[in-house]
Amino acid sequence: QVQAVESGGGLVQAGGSLRLSCAYSGRAFTSYTMGWFRQAPGKEREFVADIAWRTGRTSYSDSVKGRFTISRDNAKNTVYLQMTSLKPEDTGVYLCGGALFSGAYDFWGQGTQVTVSS
Repeated sequence: QVQAVESGGGLVQAGGSLRLSCAYSGRAFTSYTMGWFRQAPGKEREFVADIAWRTGRTSYSDSVKGRFTISRDNAKNTVYLQMTSLKPEDTGVYLCGGALFSGAYDFWGQGTQVTVSS
């Protein structure tokens, strides 16, 4: 059974930093793209960043580029999202998931809450 478990969320002041982790298990992820998305109350889920498991290629939304960094630890089957210079508009539930060959995401974690106070 494929699982993704997020951790590392919390409450932080604007300008602060947090590091989120997503631990994956249940299959080999060599052909997967792992991504972070977020959802604020009353808003659609939006893409934040992703990383190709095999090559390490990354991509970011314009709203987080230059502030967030996605990385992976193959040995630990874990993907990280280092978030710096946080803004109140970064508040939301952050979810990680996986997509085979950069297609549709076929599994998700439960999410972790990030709240940035002004």
